[in-house]
Amino acid sequence: MKKFIPVSEPEITEKEINYVNKAVKSGWVSSLGEFIIKFEEEFSKFIGTKYALTTCNGTTALHLALTSIGIKEGDEVIVPDITFIATANAVKYTGATPVFADIEQDTWCIDPNDIRKKITPKTKAIIPVHLYGHPANMDPILEIANKYGLFVIEDCAEAHGAEYKGKKVGSIGHCGVFSFYGNKIITTGEGGMITTNDYNIYNKAKFLRDHAMNPNKRYWHTEIGYNYRITNMQAALGLAQLERIEELIQKKITIFNLYKNYLNEINEIKLNPEKEWAKNVFWMISIIINNFDENKRNSLISKLKNLGIDSRPFFYPCSLMPMYNKNNFSNPVSYDIYKKGLNLPSGYNLTEQDILWITENLKNLIKT
Repeated sequence: MKKFIPVSEPEITEKEINYVNKAVKSGWVSSLGEFIIKFEEEFSKFIGTKYALTTCNGTTALHLALTSIGIKEGDEVIVPDITFIATANAVKYTGATPVFADIEQDTWCIDPNDIRKKITPKTKAIIPVHLYGHPANMDPILEIANKYGLFVIEDCAEAHGAEYKGKKVGSIGHCGVFSFYGNKIITTGEGGMITTNDYNIYNKAKFLRDHAMNPNKRYWHTEIGYNYRITNMQAALGLAQLERIEELIQKKITIFNLYKNYLNEINEIKLNPEKEWAKNVFWMISIIINNFDENKRNSLISKLKNLGIDSRPFFYPCSLMPMYNKNNFSNPVSYDIYKKGLNLPSGYNLTEQDILWITENLKNLIKT
């Protein structure tokens, strides 16, 4: 039976098992417990912000962040056209409208020049997404935000530990949002985090996260809140992973370098970018295949799967989705790149022999 190589899988060690066991044995298995407090404290230190607030997943963290800065019906929020759909959907949850900006050819992240074109009197915020582990170009985004009085929420779901000019993503805008889904740099199974230096954002998000219950008058609620809390068991897993995050990021970098070594001479393939001002954490090993279209890309995915090699297409442009395409956006870079983009196996347990097998088959298939 041939080996199956998944796109991603977490690395769970005895440390994670011991921490989760401790949480279970403590009896604090729901949304209170020492691991939640410790996870938030240590994550804020890692990112370099004053505050960090856990949530039950990355999408709820986005929604909570948007609600906490006052985004509401009638507002517009600029997001990149290439991102996981949660970025746009979280905007819609507030009643606001996501406005899709194109991405840069050389970072795959939101294009500041196109942000400028998409601003209207209704624009209230920008959500740059640090796609596949590479930071967005934050300085011009912050300049635009300052000029027009806009909030900046960094979507760091795929970029734990990535850096822009020496600063960790999630510490640069008004707040950052992270996901700890099972395929992320570190995982809690399902979970999310908001990071910020702004006490008002933190305090509002903390209030809304727990049904907007008055902290001094139990079961008294003055607003519509949410049940967006994480569990102590999940936080225990997250804390153990966080204590290993530098090791895990280095594994991602090593995996990327092995792919780069084996694919370097193939002109048809462009691997993940890394600008001189960036530290890419290579959440996914991602390639663009020149002269491919969507059909050829999908055929390649099918052929790789027949060989036991899992892969994923790039995200579709959000503006192509049925619920959003009435806005008639057409962003040329986004609409070009998604058809040619492919995510290759990127899990921590990959061996060099696995990567050699993947790359040899990939080279053969794109030439046939």
